[in-house]
Amino acid sequence: MKKKNVLLFSDFGIDDVVAAIFALFSKEINVVGIVADYGNVSRKDALRNAAFLQNVTGITTIPIFGGAVLPLTGERPVYYPEVHGFEGLGPLDPQLEVDPDLLENFNEIVPLIEQHENNLLIVNIGRLSSLATAFILYPNLMKKITDFYIMGGAFNFPGNVTPVAEANFYGDPYAAKILINEAPKKLHIIPLNVTMSAIITPSIINTLHQHYQKTQNKTGLIVKPMVDYYYSFYQKTNPGISGSPLHDVFTLWALFNESEVVYQEAPVQVVVDQGIAFGQSIGDFRKAPDLESKDFKIHNVAVQFNYRSFIKSFFDIMKNHNGNFA
Repeated sequence: MKKKNVLLFSDFGIDDVVAAIFALFSKEINVVGIVADYGNVSRKDALRNAAFLQNVTGITTIPIFGGAVLPLTGERPVYYPEVHGFEGLGPLDPQLEVDPDLLENFNEIVPLIEQHENNLLIVNIGRLSSLATAFILYPNLMKKITDFYIMGGAFNFPGNVTPVAEANFYGDPYAAKILINEAPKKLHIIPLNVTMSAIITPSIINTLHQHYQKTQNKTGLIVKPMVDYYYSFYQKTNPGISGSPLHDVFTLWALFNESEVVYQEAPVQVVVDQGIAFGQSIGDFRKAPDLESKDFKIHNVAVQFNYRSFIKSFFDIMKNHNGNFA
């Protein structure tokens, strides 16, 4: 099977880093570039975490671009150290300096996209500000993207920041609205109501860790301390949860398991008015024709998936790579 070329937009908290490792371990995905944004951590910390991943993997050929510092709302972003740790890597401290050349090189995504014209997926697993900026600056360039996969929103499901809003949409609903309204093709939206079920249990993580210790897989060895930290947060906020929902891993898994994910075409929108519904994603899931309007554009919204297939694929991919990228 031919690999899918991916330009990854990420805010590099714990599940983002695990998702990036999953993508690098996968034989189905070719990461051709990374945009590091504010979100779970500051943009500077996200860039540092991307550099940390370079150091751990030894991969220095994938270009890194500095994304947005602020949301389009103009508000100062709120970070979540209780979820991802102060460095965004749980208990890990990368102790790296950020290359200043990466801070303002976002325009360099243009030749990268042109190089992979009509053979490139954009996957956004963090806030949407940088991708929305690309839609504003380069609308014709965005038409050359094969597909867009967005982790965000919560449809008919509680949010994880407010009772109704998911973090990526809530962090910048203006950006989410731009994508929804201006995308040149239907987005694949992977919402919280699906990814909360993409749970990886401690026993799976422990089994993988034992394998990484035995094989001295340097990249794999950073997974357990991060996911354990992540799980401890979920245990406090969702007592009885059986493991860690890896939202961003699931989004990348969905790229090459299309038959295992059920999508529903639905008109969607996001609330940008200040108030208790700020950042809420709305989908019209009625089985009625001609529901698209100037306010509600139709996109592909994931509604369910094959959990057994997800778990098996995650375990196989994470176990069968030896951590050598040479």
